[in-house]
Parts: sequence; C-alpha cells; structure tokens
Amino acid sequence: MDGAMGLRVLLCTSLVSLLIFQAVPAWGSPQKPKSSKKRQAVDTAVDGVSIQSLKVNCKVTSRFAHYVITSQVVNRANEAKQVAFDVEIPKTAFISDFTITANGKAFIGYIKDKATAWKKYRKAAISGENAGLVRASGRTMEQFTIHITVSPRAKVTFQLTYEEVLKRRFKQYDIVIKVKPRQLVHHFEIDVDIFEPQGISKLDARTSFLPKELATQLIKKSFSGKEGHVLFSPTVSQQQSCPTCSTTLMDGDFKVTYDVNRERLCDLVVANNYFVHFFAPQNLTNLNKNLVFVIDISNSMEGQKVKQTKEALLKILSDLRPGDYFDLVLFGSQVQSWKGFLVQASAANVQSAKDFVRRFALAGATNLNGGLLRGIEILNQAQGSIPGLTNHASILIMLTDGEPTEGVTDRSQILENVRNAIGGRFPLYNLGFGHNVDLNFLEIMSMENNGRVQRIYEDHDATQQLQGFYNQVANPLLVNVELQYPQDSVSALTQHSHKQYYEGSEIVVAGRIADNKLSSFKADVQAHGEGQEFKTTCLVDEEEMKKLLKERGHMLENHVERLWAYLTIQELLAKRKKLEEEEEKANLSAKALQMSLTYQFVTPLTSMIVGGMVDEDGLQPIIDKPPEDSQPLEMLGKRRSFVLSTEQAPPPTDSTSVVPQSQKGVTSVDTDPHFIIHVPQKEDTLCFNINEEPGVVLSLVQDPNTGFSVSGQLIGDKSRSHGQHEGTYIGRLGIANPATGFQLEVTPQNITLNPGSGGPVFSWRDQASLRQDKVVVTINRKRNLVVSVEDGGTFEVVLHRVWKGSAIHQDFLGFYVLDSHRMSTRTHGLLGQFFHPFDYKVSEIHPGSDSTKIDATMVVKNHQLTVTRGVQKDYSKDPRQGTKVTCWFIHNNGAGLIDGVHTDYIVPDIFWAP
Repeated sequence: MDGAMGLRVLLCTSLVSLLIFQAVPAWGSPQKPKSSKKRQAVDTAVDGVSIQSLKVNCKVTSRFAHYVITSQVVNRANEAKQVAFDVEIPKTAFISDFTITANGKAFIGYIKDKATAWKKYRKAAISGENAGLVRASGRTMEQFTIHITVSPRAKVTFQLTYEEVLKRRFKQYDIVIKVKPRQLVHHFEIDVDIFEPQGISKLDARTSFLPKELATQLIKKSFSGKEGHVLFSPTVSQQQSCPTCSTTLMDGDFKVTYDVNRERLCDLVVANNYFVHFFAPQNLTNLNKNLVFVIDISNSMEGQKVKQTKEALLKILSDLRPGDYFDLVLFGSQVQSWKGFLVQASAANVQSAKDFVRRFALAGATNLNGGLLRGIEILNQAQGSIPGLTNHASILIMLTDGEPTEGVTDRSQILENVRNAIGGRFPLYNLGFGHNVDLNFLEIMSMENNGRVQRIYEDHDATQQLQGFYNQVANPLLVNVELQYPQDSVSALTQHSHKQYYEGSEIVVAGRIADNKLSSFKADVQAHGEGQEFKTTCLVDEEEMKKLLKERGHMLENHVERLWAYLTIQELLAKRKKLEEEEEKANLSAKALQMSLTYQFVTPLTSMIVGGMVDEDGLQPIIDKPPEDSQPLEMLGKRRSFVLSTEQAPPPTDSTSVVPQSQKGVTSVDTDPHFIIHVPQKEDTLCFNINEEPGVVLSLVQDPNTGFSVSGQLIGDKSRSHGQHEGTYIGRLGIANPATGFQLEVTPQNITLNPGSGGPVFSWRDQASLRQDKVVVTINRKRNLVVSVEDGGTFEVVLHRVWKGSAIHQDFLGFYVLDSHRMSTRTHGLLGQFFHPFDYKVSEIHPGSDSTKIDATMVVKNHQLTVTRGVQKDYSKDPRQGTKVTCWFIHNNGAGLIDGVHTDYIVPDIFWAP
C-alpha cells in the first residue's frame, strides 16, 4: 500500500453519528449569527485535525431511502494523526457501499459471503495486539466506526452508503439522522430529497440539539405535489455552542417526518417488471377489541420494572374504549387472572381493573407457558360464547423479563403449545423487558402467531415504551387482510396476508411481474372491517407509470427492484429463525445470501471487505452487520491494522478447544465450594472445602510476576432451612491485571469489563469476543466464559442456572483452570499454589468412620493427614449434571494441604492487590 499514509484501523458496524473525535463538547446558549464574521475565524481543528466537510444526502423514492454520508478530514499538523469516521445508522438498514480515499487512492468495499470474512477475522483474533474497545449500543440504531492514521498535511475522504424501507408509524414516516461531529465543521450539510407518486401531504423537520426558534431559522423545507425537500446547512458560527467557544452544539437527532396523500385507496408503483403496493386506507371505523394482557410477576420484576409496568397498564386501561372487552392474566410460580373471562370496558370495570393492578404483588418463578395458555383460553372462550365478539379484533399481549423456569420450561414444547392453542385466530405480541430476556425465543413465538416482538429497554422511560407499543395496536381497522395478484402475472411475492391492519400503519407488498404482463396487472384487497366486508381493486395505468419514470428518471425504476430485494431478504432472514429442520434453514439462507450478493447488501450473511487496504500482515478491514437485536458487543482489533466481526458466524465448534481436553480440570472451584486439584503426575485428584460465611472474598490465583489475579466472593443458598448446613457458592469473580488496567467482573447476571471506569456490560445471553492488551475474553452464550492470557493461563467460568428440580436455589459460578503451565513459579492463591508439581504419599488405607467410604494416611508438605476417598463433580462440560471425579478429600478447610491456614486467603475485595 501507499507508504505515505500509515494505517491504523478499528472497524465495526452497529448507529449515523457523523465523525466523532476526542474533543469534549461544551454546551451553552446558542446565539443568532449577527457577528458571524468575527466568530467564523474560530479555529475548527481539534489536535491539529479539522473536518473540512461533512454531508448527508438522503434521497427517498416511494418509501425507499438511499443515504450517502461523505466526510473529508484534513490533518493540519506536522505529524501523523488518528481520525475516526463514526456514524450511527438504523438497525433495519443495509450498508451497500463504503469507500476511503486517501492520497489520491480509493479503497473500495466489496461484498462477499461471511465465510471469507470469518477466516480473516480468525487470523486477526489470533495474531492481534492491543485492541480499541468499540461499543455497539442504542435501541434502534447501529454504530459504524473506523479509525485511520492520516499523514501530516494530508486529507482523507470517507463515503458510506446505506438503504432502508421507511416504515409508517403513527400516520407518518420518520427519517432519523444522528448528528454528533464533536467539533466544528467547515462545510456541514444535510440534504433530504423526497419523491412520492401519491403526493406529499405533510413535511416537517426538527432537531433535538437546537432551540426551536433557531432550528426554524436554519432548516429550509418545502413540498409541493410529489416532491419534498429539506436542507440544513449551518455555518461554523451557527454551530458554535457560544460566541467565543470552539466547541459545537450539534449533538443529537435531525428528524424529518412526512406522509403522503390518501385520497385514493390504490398506491401501486410498477417499474422494470417489479412492483410495490402500499396499502393504508383512511376514514375507516375502528374495530372494537378483545384484549388480554399476560404479565410476568416473577421476583425478577421487582423494583422499577414492576413499578413502570403498573404505570403503563393504568394508562392503557384508561385508553380502552367502552366497546372493548378485556382481562388481565398474571404469572409467577402460579397463574392468576383478574376475572378469568372477558368483560366490557365500562367505567366501573376499568376502575376495578386499575385497583387490581395497583394491588398485585410479585410471586416466585416464571410459569410463562401457563400464563400464555390461560390468556389464549380466555380469548378463545369469549369468541365462542359471547355474541358479537367474533367480529372484534382479538389481541394477546405478553410482557416478560425472563425465561420459563416453572411448569413447562422446554421452549420447543411451549412454542408448540401456544401455536396449537391460538390456531392462527389472532396475533400474539411479545414484549421482552430488559437485557436478560430470551428475545429470540419470544420473536419466534410472535412470528409463528402473526405478531411481532419488541424489547422494552430497562430505562427511565420504560413506561412510555410500553404505552408506545400499545398505541401502535390500539386501533385495529381491518382483520384478515388479503392482498391478491394474478397468479400468472407475479412471482416472488413478499408477505401479502396480514391478520390485522392498524390505524396509522401501512402494509407493503412487493413482487416480480412476468414479461409482457404489465398491461393486465392488478391488485385485489379483501378484508373484514367494522360491520362489513372491505374490498377494492387497483389497476396499473401504463401511461401514468411512464410519466412517473420520466419525472424521477431511472432512479425510480432501480428503487422498486431494490425495495423488493430489501423486503425479500428481511423476510427470508426472519423465516429461517422459526424453522427447526436444518435443510429448510439452509435453503432459506442460501436464497438470502444469493440476493445479498446480487444486490450488494451487508446482511447477517455477508461481509464487506475494503479492497486494497492491507497492512504488513496482509489483513483487510471487514464490515459486518451485527445480529438482529444484538446486545452491546466488544470487537477484536489490531494495533496497527484491524479486522473484526460483530457476528461470530460460523463460530468454532468449541470455543474452549484452544486447550486440549486432557488438560481440563487441572484445578477448579465449584458448588459448595469444592476445590478440585488434579495431579497429573500422580494420575490422581485431591479435593477440599472452604467453610466460610457468605460475602467472604477468597484469593484464588495471584501471580506476583505479572500482577494477574483471580478472586471469588461467596454467596449462600437462598432456601437454606434453619439449622441446615449453610452451603456457599461462588457468586462473583474478579479477574484483573493491575499492570495493564484490565479488570473483569463476572456474576451469574452480567459480565463487566473495567467496572471501575464505567466499562461495557454484557449478559450471559451475548455471544462476544473481547481483547484488551494481552487478554482475550470469549463469552459463549448461556454456557461459559473463557479468559486466555498471552504468556499466561487459560481459565473458564461456568454459569450455573437454577432449573426445575435443582437441589440448589441460587444461580452461581464455577471456575476452572484449563491451562496454567505458563504462569510464573511464584503464582499462589487457593488454586494458584497448585499450578506446579508437588508430591504426596498415600498409605494405610482402611475403613473410615463412614462405613461406605475409606480413609487413608497422606503425607504432604511435611504434614501427616487423615484423608477420605470420595466423589466430587466437575461441571465444566455439563453445568447441570456434572461429571463424577473420584478424589482424596482433605478435611478442616484443606489444613495441611494448603500453605498456611485458609483465613490467610481471605481478601477485602475481588480486585484486591497486595
């Protein structure tokens, strides 16, 4: 590559924040640009780096949005500087192009199947040095970040293209552009151009970072007929946070909203043998609802969750119409309902329901299957027994924050039970509260039953999130909507059958038209509305289509096909989630992959490789799309280059296979807590217990040469009976290296990187790889966590979850040392002292005080001990049942085997350092 520009890159995809630098924005009162000449002279550079221009061009044609973000950055310093291109894009969007131009040379992205990128990713993950940490966060957005080192007095241009189909909600389409340059920009521009064949009925634009008065001055907007336009181009002085500040006030959302005319029922666009049909009829009478809420009241909902749920339910109950019928079902360990049957939403019934909501308390585990089946039963009985309710729109809404732990807990069985009980009669909407919920499971259940899933983020506005979702389905207008097209004229149709249509939304169908069938092309719509059948027919007007093509040029023709491809890929990816048969899944994946490659979309099946940009190791940047609704992930990267992936596909068959199976179980601590010491030279195993109070922190591993340490805090069993031996377990682990600042806190709920400095938090539902300095951490979803230290050891943390029938009633952790031979000879701790060979002798084997066991005399470390032959369990492979391990048990807290006494290993904190 060109030697004039050094390369240092960290890349991921996951929100359009527009160039982020290290300058910290200051906020002040924005001023009107009266003395702009004086203020224009402010230095816009941060650490010698200046954003020369930053432009966002959004072109919308028939709801299909095409975005191009172009940024030019100049290094005005006399030394090389690192700059960052950091943008946030909608989660539903597909990246289709990315180019970096530097020193007159263009590095262009091209899209390949993910297997090619995975090979490069693995190479980088194995050979990588220090990594920067990039966090993918946000509810509806994904972050795309690339860092690159720019030579002195040189410039670099970034250009990112992405596309999406705009979805209508609450009677409008939203275009959201994240603005966060973190420094002043010489030439800043957002240009939105909209073309809608139906005609534009309204158009507005606003910002979250400017006062309304100033935004009105700076945003230029207009619309007439089919065309609308929005332009935002503030000068440097208008960007300043105060008249004398060098910081910017632009930090937030730039949002354009619009809708189209609805006088005609038909909105059918045809071009180049592809069509798209938009269906959103107006002036229909609202259908009454049969509505059942199924609410999780397990103990995990305590605190803000249940408070916010109750607040949302009280507001939703107030919004019910008198003609609606409803009931409430609660599930914890048991299932209870407010009435057990549907009642009319009269003022008295609504007030009674509100009293019930205010009073209910949390109770036990999570009988999700039982709660859902009760709610379904109530809806089914009402439709069959109450006259007039068969014409209502029946809706089932469930809210849960966890996974099934009571009653039927097998997910496949629950899916089958719910599917059979609903029988396609009404939709099921699942709301997953917080990050610990199994959203994939809930999504499959919703898709199988004509509904959808939505995550409710555990935040201050969770009440508003719940109300916002309900408002989207609060006003059904039609049920059993069928959009039909001549069978001999169309193929490759997207979804054209919908259980319900709601006010303010829109149904979109796209497909391919056979050659020479344009003149006979039509669409028929059939549905059931309030008190009558709904029917309409849409015909294609060839002359009108030709005029449209001329007005918009060839762009419209291209957009219809790309819109169809976008929708088709989204549906194929969704359908494969709910399939269990591997061959069917593979067929859908193959179709989605082929379309992704044909239309050059970065989807979960493809990656974009930036061609020509390589470092001395021959590595190339890879752009991936994160898994849908993924949690924040940390990415692996190189110090002088990069390659990383946000989706680990295809993953290794066993992520812990870096350690030969024969070395597993060298030392470990698990269950009560039982310490197991494998002695390979003796082909034998020793074990001992530490009997201490919950809350005590034990030093497990301490290497004075490197500073690397592992400490574990004990927790007790929740359900211990009075007078019963208090079993203790590892409930919190701290893994640290003070020399590099690395800290990892692990609990049965979360994995936190560098908790003292506000680092990222992961749940056990995440699948992620992290690298910091010389430590690689791999989280294997719901199974284990592996920590590999370069020139050090490899350690495994096993997650133990409570399940039905478990003798233990507390989630806890197991800690296993997989490979310790590279730790220094000075390594110590309750486990660390056994990392290197030691000797002992066993003799005088004889019956013990327990007739079922044998005792023996052991000589170890100049101590003579009485030991007992027993069985412990290794849970590294099977966290539920474990594998039996025969060992010599050393009594009295390991006295005589461990150096000193066990209280010597009690430390004040999990990150304690001597």
